[in-house]
Amino acid sequence: MYELLLKQIESIIDKDIPLVSNLANVASILYTMKDINWAGFYLLDKDRLVLGPFQGEVACTIIPLGKGVCGTAASKKETIIVDDVNTFKGHIACSSKSKSEIVVPILKDNQLIGVIDIDSPIYSRFSNLEKEFLEAVSNLLATL
Repeated sequence: MYELLLKQIESIIDKDIPLVSNLANVASILYTMKDINWAGFYLLDKDRLVLGPFQGEVACTIIPLGKGVCGTAASKKETIIVDDVNTFKGHIACSSKSKSEIVVPILKDNQLIGVIDIDSPIYSRFSNLEKEFLEAVSNLLATL
């Protein structure tokens, strides 16, 4: 399934259109993943992440670097998988429906652009399979 989603993403991203437009379409594709209740992006703006294109319920609009799962993944520049968001110290709860989360930084020349954030209403939803897939998506987005 993830191979097909990756091919879809490869086919729709376009360097000649604005980043926000590319991210909006990618968020739509990511939202088709099984057992997902939020899929989207936070983009770097100085020392904080700001809400980018997404699919799902209303979300937090600003996340300081180093705070919550997104801010921590961004500041560490590494993927974080959280099996139970209630156990993540400093978790920022945008929706009480989210039980697990994966956040993947988007890096271009080792510089942070933003993060991919995916939430699930199911505990322990994410594995290395999703990590590898989303890191491949991140690498594609870094070419824009």
